[in-house]
Amino acid sequence: MIYLQDINSPADLKKFNVEQLKEICKDLREFIIEQLSHNPGHFASSLGTVELTVALHYLYNTPYDRLVWDVGHQAYGHKILTGRRDIFHTNRKLGGLSGFTNPDESKYDTFIAGHASTSISAALGMAVAASLNNENDRHVVAIIGDGSMTGGLAYEGINNACSQPNNLLIILNDNDMSIDSNVGGIQDYLVKMTTSSKYNKFRNKTYQAFKKRKLISEKEKNIVLRFNNSVKALLTKQQNLFEGFNIRYFGPVDGHDLPGLIRVLRNIKDMKGPKLLHIKTVKGKGFKPAEKAATIWHAPGLFDKNTGERIVRKRIDQPQLYQDVFGHTLVELAEKNKKIVGITPAMPTGCSMTYMMQKFPDRAFDVGIAEAHAVTFSAGLAKEGFIPFCNIYSSFMQRAYDQVIHDVALQKLKVIMCLDRAGLVGEDGPTHHGVFDLAYFKPIPNLVISAPFNEHDLRNLMYTAVYGNEGPFVIRYPRGQGEMVDWRNEPQLIPIGKGKEVKKGKDMALLSIGTIGNNALKAIERAEEMGISVAHYDMLFLKPIDKELLSEVAKKFKYIITLENGVIKGGMGSAVIEFLADNGFTNNRIFRIGIEDEFISHGTMKELHKVAKIDEESILQKIIEVHGLKKQESGENQNESVVFIQEQNNLKN
Repeated sequence: MIYLQDINSPADLKKFNVEQLKEICKDLREFIIEQLSHNPGHFASSLGTVELTVALHYLYNTPYDRLVWDVGHQAYGHKILTGRRDIFHTNRKLGGLSGFTNPDESKYDTFIAGHASTSISAALGMAVAASLNNENDRHVVAIIGDGSMTGGLAYEGINNACSQPNNLLIILNDNDMSIDSNVGGIQDYLVKMTTSSKYNKFRNKTYQAFKKRKLISEKEKNIVLRFNNSVKALLTKQQNLFEGFNIRYFGPVDGHDLPGLIRVLRNIKDMKGPKLLHIKTVKGKGFKPAEKAATIWHAPGLFDKNTGERIVRKRIDQPQLYQDVFGHTLVELAEKNKKIVGITPAMPTGCSMTYMMQKFPDRAFDVGIAEAHAVTFSAGLAKEGFIPFCNIYSSFMQRAYDQVIHDVALQKLKVIMCLDRAGLVGEDGPTHHGVFDLAYFKPIPNLVISAPFNEHDLRNLMYTAVYGNEGPFVIRYPRGQGEMVDWRNEPQLIPIGKGKEVKKGKDMALLSIGTIGNNALKAIERAEEMGISVAHYDMLFLKPIDKELLSEVAKKFKYIITLENGVIKGGMGSAVIEFLADNGFTNNRIFRIGIEDEFISHGTMKELHKVAKIDEESILQKIIEVHGLKKQESGENQNESVVFIQEQNNLKN
């Protein structure tokens, strides 16, 4: 690196000329490639925004001027240039940098970004706040990728930006031809003309003169603006999505032409009113394998930076990923039932809907980053007799909550909602942890809510959702590998609302839901070696919950532990307490294990299970604690019990 090691803040960028900035772009790109080759993260998006990132921090007075990034996938360069270069090796690691922008991490990160399509609305709020605070010299820029433009929130933000005074600049980073454009001689001429400072000074003076003489009003100005956009579209033989809005549109321009980008940004920087600059970039720019296969290189994992070969360490004798079990099972079901269709909001690879798309391309739909639409689209299909499997990451389903209530549950439509990435998800952190779904779905009438203990259960639940139920059905399962190498069972109907006894015991009962029960199983085996007998029950369904099983457990065991990979406030443990209270069981002692009332950071799954105390060791300690309490309350070997617990704690420490 020639220059990058000398840049510790955006202020350092301003010391260089444009030719030197080009070298800085090379340094920055090489640094990202080097770092991510051995510390996996979101790769291609940040390579595509190198020139834009340098140009923005070069021209704007950050952090006083606000840069609002949509998602954090494209913001690695931003992190590196804002004082985090030397700790970038901690990216996505426990206690290290977040993979997304986060104001708690840096004053240069103006807004948390993990879910798409939020930047325009957030930036507009900041722009209006600047006006209210009389901070008229503060610039606000929203940087949004074309993929995020499939989310309705982006258009709500644009619509509002056009309806009130503000000086917001929206930069549309178009890297996937989602918005078609015709770049040619006339287009280049118009971009140069409309971004020219002389042209815009003349334009503003003319407008002010007309306004002074009351020859034009604000309303008529908007009509003229729309007319100008229409003329521009006519001359370029190109239409864009924004010509119907009262917003000035510039572009498209080459997002990798650093001098040209700086010139355009400088010219439009101080223009009054909302503006949109459309830049064209290449996702994965500067790394040929990523340029050729941007989807694969979105988050490629480990790779050889010299050869471009991805390093995959999966063995054939290991369990499949839960997402792959879902994908293969969906194809099996679809082969036998022509009414089955698949829907995903821009996550076909992540949720393995790709198998369905390859086998039945006419029956599988990627609807873009539009979770609310995905649910209501599925409801429309269900209304006409199809059986939609709507696969959405658990944390993204939060964005479609009203649609689940209003469009699916209220009408009792047969939509099968498969929540991938349920529970803690690892390095993506709190914006992506799917820990709320059990709690937020539990109060909704007409829903069946389930979570498999292993891959066989997942396949059985998918089969049951098709053939054993006539209403909406929720199946949540985690990120990562399953439990079984031999996962292909013959799917069968299972009774809805019925749990199962995993292991008998006599000292206490442990009730779990979902795959986290496998951690409990290991902890219980270790407890048995210590002489503690624990009965284990897999609930399988949160709703309807197995009342018969709960009654049996409540009568047999005073001490009950509940375990879930989700928030304990409102989750399965709460459901157990509610049942016991409503049915007169007043003598039971309930101990809940789950995600406490806090947001869990990022790290490996193993690390985060330990942090959240849902790992094998923490579950064992809870069993020991409850067993010691049982002995104390019964008066049996009280001193011995206390010593036993202290010894175990000493071993743990």
